[in-house]
Amino acid sequence: MPRFYPNLVTTARLADPAEQLTAVRILRDADLPGHWAVKDSFSTLDLAPLGFDLLFDARWIRRDAAPDLATHSRLRWVRTSEGNRLLPGALFADPDIAMFTGTRDGEVVAGGIANRAENVVGLSNVFTEVGGAVSVWTDLAALTAMTFPGLPLVGYETGDDLAAAVDSGFQAGDPLRVWARAIES
Repeated sequence: MPRFYPNLVTTARLADPAEQLTAVRILRDADLPGHWAVKDSFSTLDLAPLGFDLLFDARWIRRDAAPDLATHSRLRWVRTSEGNRLLPGALFADPDIAMFTGTRDGEVVAGGIANRAENVVGLSNVFTEVGGAVSVWTDLAALTAMTFPGLPLVGYETGDDLAAAVDSGFQAGDPLRVWARAIES
């Protein structure tokens, strides 16, 4: 898995999470090398007894397709086209992935990643300098709508980032959790 992404994601809400816990237990016991994580998409699992730490609680966010959005910040936005030390170059060649960076006076001060799926675009890894978060979320929604027209945006956020996303027009939805476990190699 790419760094900072979960190895296991729950994709169905089960009345009895025993099946999901069994899958996590099997992976835990498989002696996998390195760090790994579980995204509990429905915030229904308690993985602490299995040796996981809760990284964070978050909320799903959603914004309908909005073809009439325009950027509002005074940042210069570009679609990033080269790999770096954290992300492999192949990601930048994928037409379903768009990485945006916003600069001011030549310095990168904001950014985010849009990932198109069949009927939706995920918006993640949003970052910004202090004080400009709502404008950055608005700009990224506009840039994503221009790049992948007609598709709703989804993601998940917590804390101040969740507040900025909501203030920019996203709707907060159900909770989710991300758990992590360091495995000694």
